Amino acid sequence: MKLGPTLEDFVRMGDPAAVWQETARLLRLMSAEADLRPVERAFTDVSDLFAGRCPGYRACNTEYHDLQHTTDTLLATVRLMHGACAEGMRFSDRELSLGTLAALFHDAGYIQESTDRSGTGAKHTARHVDRSIAFMRRYCGDRGFAPDFPDACASILGCTGLHVDIAGTRFESGNVEILGKMLGSGDLLGQMADRCYLEKLLFLFYEFQEGKIAGFKDEYSLLSNTIEFYEITRKRLEGELGGAHRFMRTHFKERWGIDRDIYAEVIARHIGYLKDNLGKNAGDYRPLFKRGGLVERLKKARGQSYC
Repeated sequence: MKLGPTLEDFVRMGDPAAVWQETARLLRLMSAEADLRPVERAFTDVSDLFAGRCPGYRACNTEYHDLQHTTDTLLATVRLMHGACAEGMRFSDRELSLGTLAALFHDAGYIQESTDRSGTGAKHTARHVDRSIAFMRRYCGDRGFAPDFPDACASILGCTGLHVDIAGTRFESGNVEILGKMLGSGDLLGQMADRCYLEKLLFLFYEFQEGKIAGFKDEYSLLSNTIEFYEITRKRLEGELGGAHRFMRTHFKERWGIDRDIYAEVIARHIGYLKDNLGKNAGDYRPLFKRGGLVERLKKARGQSYC
């Protein structure tokens, strides 16, 4: 029984081409005259990077922070931008490009150089934001972006760090600060509203384990802590991230004629499912997570071990 609308009712979230098509449509709605060629090329380049088609780099090998996470974040961020514009906010064409490019490169730091054959990109978890910014700077230089573009883009991208001091970050303008808060919000909303979010958390545990992120002794501890993380996320969205998530409802109203925040609804259902079921199945919880064949893929990769 379907419990309510999902993101897939509007866009095929697992199809990068479909996500780009919707992203481009929203950018056009915000600025009919914007030159989308640089950001479209960046979308193609990021897709190639994650697929292992970029010279000097290995293919993405992190199961949680994969290409779909990047495209989920991209669309969530651009939807917030569109919602804000529908409420009267205005972004210049340069600012639209800044927000889009920052979203595209926000997790490039997980990609390993081709000479790095040890482990996976998950080992870079603790410093992936700095690595992502460095990659973005090289990319902007190679692609001929204006000299002042990388600094502004870096300030936006940095807002995806969960421990970054946004209030202490120097932004070139109020609009760029808002874009940073939108990207920080889009990063959280995009991953938590993924149809397979709960299944992917199992893979996130192993990324944290390789990246030496403390606090989770096994898969179950990460799953149970996700309920607390949800509450922390809500406070971050309302606080440090300035309530930018509120523009999502306006986006869906203007773009799709539905006066609802689909992201908030899907996330609430995910957390509700955990609350209702996890504790009752502490000894054998993997069968709770059936979407996408991800648990079966995890078993093949890791066996029956849960830690």
